[in-house]
Amino acid sequence: MKRILIFLFLLFCTFSSPGYSQGGKWLRWELVGALSVQEDQVFRDSVSLSNFIKGKYQELYSLGYLAPQESKVKSTVDSLWLRVNTGDRFEWVTLRQGNVDPVLLVKTGVDMKRFSGKPFDYRQVSRLFESLLKESENRGYPFAAIKIDSMERIGKGFSGALALDSGPRITFDTLKITGDTKSKPEFLSRFLQIVPGQAFSQRKIDDGIRQIRGLPYLKWSGEPELSFQNEEATLYLPISDRKINSIDGIIGFLPNENEGGKLLVTGQFDIALYNIAGTGRNYELHWQRFNQLSQTLKISGFEPLLLGSNIDASFSFSLLKEDTTFLNRDFRLNFGYRFNSDGYFSFFTRRQAGDLLAVFGLQESSELPEAGDFRFNNYGLNYRHIWLDDVFFPRRGALAQLEFAIGNKNILQNTGLPPELYEGIVLKTLQYYMEAKIEKHFYLSPRWGIFTRLAGGTVENKNLLLNDLYRIGGLQSIRGFNENFFFADKYLYLNFEPRFYFDTYSYFMIFADMGRLENSVQNFGTDNTFSAGMGFSLETGNGVFNFIYGLGSSNDQEFSLNLSKIHFGYTSRF
Repeated sequence: MKRILIFLFLLFCTFSSPGYSQGGKWLRWELVGALSVQEDQVFRDSVSLSNFIKGKYQELYSLGYLAPQESKVKSTVDSLWLRVNTGDRFEWVTLRQGNVDPVLLVKTGVDMKRFSGKPFDYRQVSRLFESLLKESENRGYPFAAIKIDSMERIGKGFSGALALDSGPRITFDTLKITGDTKSKPEFLSRFLQIVPGQAFSQRKIDDGIRQIRGLPYLKWSGEPELSFQNEEATLYLPISDRKINSIDGIIGFLPNENEGGKLLVTGQFDIALYNIAGTGRNYELHWQRFNQLSQTLKISGFEPLLLGSNIDASFSFSLLKEDTTFLNRDFRLNFGYRFNSDGYFSFFTRRQAGDLLAVFGLQESSELPEAGDFRFNNYGLNYRHIWLDDVFFPRRGALAQLEFAIGNKNILQNTGLPPELYEGIVLKTLQYYMEAKIEKHFYLSPRWGIFTRLAGGTVENKNLLLNDLYRIGGLQSIRGFNENFFFADKYLYLNFEPRFYFDTYSYFMIFADMGRLENSVQNFGTDNTFSAGMGFSLETGNGVFNFIYGLGSSNDQEFSLNLSKIHFGYTSRF
């Protein structure tokens, strides 16, 4: 038995690869021996011909034929006839785990049986080495090295054992922030799960860099760096704060549907504060009046890494007053977990309540009104995945989100309505809903891009009420209509928006929105909507000015200039 000091396959890869590089265009590749193949190929140049031949040899090596013999039957300026004898096929007799920890093999998913009685394929060995080294660097050993020791040739086979040199164990040192940011190192350390004293992990470094790109209030001011000293690893993060806190006020001029020939002035006020005190806390307040008697209010807060754990907590409260018809309240408590750099999973509990505002004149009704009094306690799951290059102002990438919730809804008997109207109605029923959306940004060039969004949802219950339904329409869904113009228990809409960028964050745009809505409560049937328009977004020194003009058509609105919608406003960022 003769001990092999170097890998035979490396010898063949280095010295046995063909070197033919003349300008020949025609090739006959003839394989004899254990395999019998003959094929003719025509190539445009000698480079593609040489690459083809190298690829054929790689195939032979992967099948275990490590010593093919080549002969040139014919060779001219524009043609080549190669005859290759496969030679003997080499196999693994056995590859032992050597000094490699069995737990490490399990973590990498390596099955050593693949190297017993199987063809000698150096690519499998390379993949084995790569997976073991990668797992080692995620377990605190970034300088590990591996080789095959005690390698022997036994007839037409090889045997050997893995030999892993782990190198020094490396732990994380304190995170260093070199940019201009108020974010506290302690918060970022816990957020990225890079804790001093814990074992070094390259995976945590890579995931952490991607996660920072997902924080809208931070931006890179340089390239991150990693240094090793005294068996400790220090990550340097050159990050700076981004002006994302905003105060937004918008004025809209809409046709007054109650008083013909007059305009209705609507309003909106938004304030959003991010990364409060450098701890990742976020707070938002949104108020909007979208017609003469209706308005909305939403307050929300976000607390990351609750009580030092990896769980985030958030809450929101919203209120919707629909003219003199009903008043809805919605309280939601959410617990989320970031299980990788792109995916975010959350569980929430939610209480929705609706009440009729005016029952005058309904005492003699023979049927229940479309809206009603209810209480809906539900529990749900939400999953969000982000592939965006920049969550604050994306130019390419995608975002997907799915939410599902289920719970019991109780219909309350309104004392202002005749009691007999509730006879025969099951007051407590099961209700569920599901919503999904996907956004895609196409980067065509530095000047041109396309934004698209597909969104849909459904709510199911045998006793659906008008104030149970989704509210669709306006700038955030189907443009060219008043805010919350549509009631729908099922909806699907598509936004298509080509953009021309004349500055980094400024662009002109045109848009087309198409929707399909169903309202089973009011028996309106299917409403196929369409809207189109144009506008621009202009970045200024301390904010963004937006202007959008749109026209929309539906079952209840004609595609008419008299019903066009104009929205403009200035968002101040600090």
